[in-house]
Amino acid sequence: VQLVESGGGLVQPGGSLRLSCVADGIRFSIFVLGWYRQAPGKQRELVASITDGGITDYADSVKGRFTISRDDALNTAYLQMDSLKPEDTAVYYCLASYTRASLSDMNGYWGQGTQVIVSS
Repeated sequence: VQLVESGGGLVQPGGSLRLSCVADGIRFSIFVLGWYRQAPGKQRELVASITDGGITDYADSVKGRFTISRDDALNTAYLQMDSLKPEDTAVYYCLASYTRASLSDMNGYWGQGTQVIVSS
């Protein structure tokens, strides 16, 4: 099983990035997918999730700015990040879990992470 994130980088405040997470070795369509992030010195936090049925949920800190989506035909999850702020700076990880509860418990298949830096 392998999950590979991409799309991170350096962006100015107010800018946008789109992260991708490509999965291999799992029946992607049945998994709940989530994007976590971890800033230096902070705990890893769940910022967005999407169920196999397409129901989405967001942390209050990103609601209205981030959009999670999935393309099961491509085994890919996305995180569109708009109106980025310096406090969004973190390593972003995707997680594929069997249930929403498992996702919240950080149980499942992890990617290696992609760095996002928001700075002028």
